[in-house]
Amino acid sequence: MKKQEYRPEGIADVNDNAYLCGIKGLTKAMTEGRILQARCLMCDADHNLHLRLGNIKAIIPREEAALGIREGTVKDVAIITRVNKMVCFKVINFAQKDGQTVAFLSRRKAQEDCEKYIFDNLRTGDIIDARITHLEQFGAFADIGCGIISMISIDNISVSRIEHPKNRFFAGMDIKAVVKSIDYTTSRINLSHKELLGTWEQNAQLFKAGETVSGIVRSIESYGIFIELTPNLAGLAELTPGVVAGSRVSVYIKSIIPEKMKIKLAVVEALSEQSEPEPIKYLYDGDRIDFWRYSPECSNKVIETVFLQTAN
Repeated sequence: MKKQEYRPEGIADVNDNAYLCGIKGLTKAMTEGRILQARCLMCDADHNLHLRLGNIKAIIPREEAALGIREGTVKDVAIITRVNKMVCFKVINFAQKDGQTVAFLSRRKAQEDCEKYIFDNLRTGDIIDARITHLEQFGAFADIGCGIISMISIDNISVSRIEHPKNRFFAGMDIKAVVKSIDYTTSRINLSHKELLGTWEQNAQLFKAGETVSGIVRSIESYGIFIELTPNLAGLAELTPGVVAGSRVSVYIKSIIPEKMKIKLAVVEALSEQSEPEPIKYLYDGDRIDFWRYSPECSNKVIETVFLQTAN
């Protein structure tokens, strides 16, 4: 996986503790330009963020709370939603207030450093750490460093189709992702995820005809039921009464046909419970990926991804 100089918020560095214990450590962090993390305790009426760093009160002024606030391109909801969450920051100065030393911090400066590093160093096909921040119907949003947000569209989450990203992810979940595209003009990065979950063959090798296994109903069509065996592998079963989308079922594997990329299933039993996101099992563990072919070589249907390089 690509080595990252900047961590998603919430993935702390144990070395931070030496800097967060008092004035001496915070002064050293300011001198070194080090990025630290701590939990935000409050957002006041003026949308300044308040933290406690050991015995030191700390404030992130509104215009320093997020990249884009000063320019008006980011709304204040980006500040309000940081309460009770980890935030990254750089120490910018100290002041005396009501007889106490107050540290003034900047999350914006940390994000500027991170953004510059990202656009100077990341390339399409690089595999990075990310942390899911929130989910929408059309995709999942993930922090790729210091609160810099990228999106994974729903069709790039897995090969097996899902109705909503919540079927795979939850807020705060740590994942791997591959950089799908970089737009240097708009400073936007899009991610993909499905390429790390393995090819059709890699997933099909986990099963054998004659086995009865667990699956998740993903869609019910007029001609049959699509049942997910893994996030990158689904099979088709005949219509069965009592089966609903999103529920778990036990299925008998009738046949596995690589040349047609088909798995024929039969529903043994329909269970009532809805499925929750399961821990992700990655079948690709390299640092980057330039080309990915999901379909077997023996199949006439070609499903692949080419990660084209974009000039900076």
